[in-house]
Amino acid sequence: MAYAALLSLTQILEQTLEHDYQYLLPDKKQQIESLLKKVNILREFLKDSTSRSSNTIEHLERRIRDAARKAEAAIESHITHSSFSESASHEKKSCFCLNILKKTCCSKFYKSRFTTFDQDIEKVMKELDSIKQEVKMVEDEIGLENLEPMTSLPAGSSKPTASGKSKIVGLDDDLMEIKTRLTRESQNLETISIVGMGGIGKSTLAKLVYDDLFIMNHFYIRVWVTVSQEYSMQKILLDLLDCMKTRTDNMREVSNDQLADTLYKNLKGRRYLVVLDDVWDTRVWDDVNRLFPNDKNGSRVILTTRLENVAIYANSCPPLHRMNFLNEFDSWKLFCDVFENGCCPLGLSVGKEIVQNCRGLPLAVVVIAGLISKDTRRETFWSYVAKNLSSVITSNDEQCSKILYLSYNNLPHHLIECFLYMGVFPEDFIIPVSILVNLWIAEGLLKSVRFKNLEDVAEEYLLDLVKRNLVLVGKKNSKGKIKTCKIHDLVRDLCISEAKKEKFFHVANKIDNGIPQGTNIHRLSIQPRTRNLHNAEMQLTASRSILDFCGHFANQAKIFNRGALKVLHVDPRDVKLPNEIIELVNLEYLNGTCDFKTWPLESIHKLQNLETLILRRSYVELSSSFDLGHDLPPETWKMSQLRHVSLEVPVNLPEPLIAETEGETVLENLRTLSTIYNFKCAVEVLRRIPNVKKLGISYDHEEDQWCFYNLVHLCKLETLKFFFSSSRQSFLQNIIFPPSLRKLTLINGKLPWNDMTIIGSLPNLQVLKLKMFAFSGREWEPNEGEFLRLKFLLLEIIDLEHWRADSIHFPSLERLVIFDCHLLQEIPSGIGAIPTLQSIELYYCNDSVVTSAKQIQEEQLDWGNDDLRVLIVGK
Repeated sequence: MAYAALLSLTQILEQTLEHDYQYLLPDKKQQIESLLKKVNILREFLKDSTSRSSNTIEHLERRIRDAARKAEAAIESHITHSSFSESASHEKKSCFCLNILKKTCCSKFYKSRFTTFDQDIEKVMKELDSIKQEVKMVEDEIGLENLEPMTSLPAGSSKPTASGKSKIVGLDDDLMEIKTRLTRESQNLETISIVGMGGIGKSTLAKLVYDDLFIMNHFYIRVWVTVSQEYSMQKILLDLLDCMKTRTDNMREVSNDQLADTLYKNLKGRRYLVVLDDVWDTRVWDDVNRLFPNDKNGSRVILTTRLENVAIYANSCPPLHRMNFLNEFDSWKLFCDVFENGCCPLGLSVGKEIVQNCRGLPLAVVVIAGLISKDTRRETFWSYVAKNLSSVITSNDEQCSKILYLSYNNLPHHLIECFLYMGVFPEDFIIPVSILVNLWIAEGLLKSVRFKNLEDVAEEYLLDLVKRNLVLVGKKNSKGKIKTCKIHDLVRDLCISEAKKEKFFHVANKIDNGIPQGTNIHRLSIQPRTRNLHNAEMQLTASRSILDFCGHFANQAKIFNRGALKVLHVDPRDVKLPNEIIELVNLEYLNGTCDFKTWPLESIHKLQNLETLILRRSYVELSSSFDLGHDLPPETWKMSQLRHVSLEVPVNLPEPLIAETEGETVLENLRTLSTIYNFKCAVEVLRRIPNVKKLGISYDHEEDQWCFYNLVHLCKLETLKFFFSSSRQSFLQNIIFPPSLRKLTLINGKLPWNDMTIIGSLPNLQVLKLKMFAFSGREWEPNEGEFLRLKFLLLEIIDLEHWRADSIHFPSLERLVIFDCHLLQEIPSGIGAIPTLQSIELYYCNDSVVTSAKQIQEEQLDWGNDDLRVLIVGK
């Protein structure tokens, strides 16, 4: 924690020295340089101390952390107050990310501010000098090598070992039993309850059954919903409908009774499997039981819970399925499977002792094995681990948290805060990786690496946490990268408790709403269903980061500290951001819903520090037409810190400011820009966004002045999305795609299939999504030598009838998805011969297409290929 605090302070000090601060901090350069030097010395000390731990070092880390935060707060406070005064007296906006003042800093007010600033920094300098002296004593008199180890484990320095697909161990009998009960002759609707302690594998077993090929083919409909402790009936209904692909954007506006009626009608008359995961209350079953029609066709419900009374209450098909602990053999196998080549790097006796002390709990086995796989210490060290494990492992979740703490304490400095930050999200929350990465960046949790952008660093951090078995992968995107992730309940509890201890963030929920008066809240996470936040004004005013997953407090902008707040994330789409948000001048991250018709987008340039801007439309706006072409202000070109701009309503990108030099108007940091309205693709504009990797554009008419061929100048563009409101027959003939392009999405346009050869020739294209009549015509026959690297192909609502292709046309295809293409007659049989093909997914396609997919799968089975997965949803 201390290391991360120093890293954040280092960033602001370096920004101070790199930019023109002579009017904001006159004669302060030497003072800032001296402070930076002291900070760097302490960073080196923390690096050296990463492998050992003691009470002395922990005490030093707390002092370093607090001193660093005080220094950063003093600098930001001074800059903020100066910025407000400048704005009030001259109504001018600065171009530097911290709103540097110009030449009018001579009033008594400013002298007073400088005096206060000097006093604050002087106190910090004295504290750092005192810490340096103590550090010297630790190094010279005690010696890092001689410190006695504590019960917590030191951090390893070895690189994480890449692991393959997760192995399922010890569940073969469970899987067979559940499959038998699901498919037996009884035609009545039956409920099977799976019960056991947290981390024992209930959800794993349910998911294994859910994804089983035999089960997939047996049930016409399969739906899954994770309930959790604080369940919402509306969320359960929406998740079930979403799983059935029948959810629409306006469903949040209808009543629960209407949602229930829609769900019931979609299940009626069909053999279905419903999985209710992580149920904590019998009332859940009372609420959902009526939703499942009993048509005596062999439908089934699986329910997983930690509570036996819930399992008995819902179970209609005795006996309960009780999860057992792993035996010694399976525990050892699971333990070894975590390591490369299935070989434990420890001696047999030490490894066996560690596994034995895990007491057969799968979560404990996997977590400890993950910890060991990232550390190359001597065997005597792991003997110490084994002996300590025997005293902390018992048969309950609280003791398992102690195992998780071992893994947490083994994290290197640069991962600690990123890992703890996962705890700000609600229980069972599916975390979008793009949001997580942007938050990590805005919070200053990432260490810059030469020749790498921060987004790539963040992905490496996340992958490291996944390989350490601390973060679970949810979904992967069409490029094969992690799209969503989550953490186990036990891991989340660990994050929250450690964050509270380190004063890193506070979680407010319906149980623990208050914060002791006088506590300095750095980050505040407001959980769903929090209605009464004790001392809300004090808490919101003091926080630098607010993540509101409840939405109840987002409209209280008047009590936000407009000088301190840097991160504001409001998750509920039905809660609109107030217009006053635009006055939060130090915001670096803003994510929420707004009314685009009234929200002051034209004043967004006031947020000069802004790095991430994500604005969504409300559910009301989603269900109605919206105005196109909202204007970004010309001053947007001065927002040099912008990294990601994602707006659900298309906006006009202004022409670059003529008064400024080209170098000053280039947005070097910009990576995402979406959605731009009627983008002309002028080369003068493209030169000012040279590092954009993701671009979204919307067109509602056609003009000769649109220079699509200039897109070739975006040399780093990887993801491109076009939305057309009408036919664009000649579009592909006028465009030159950059060779860096990896993902292309086309919506509408009714392009001729003959022009597909232009897309097929792109050398690095891996993902192609064609939606809503992107192409039009009865027949498509690609040419040999095209789509050489294409891995993912989506055809959604396309009027194609005859698709003629062979394995040579898509030699690298891994996943084919066809959605609602009613006219398509069949999938070309040659597609099945593509050696890389992993899955064919059909959603609401006609019978002949379904038949052709099954024939392809059968042919591959005859050839000994049982890896091809065919998923069929609806007709």
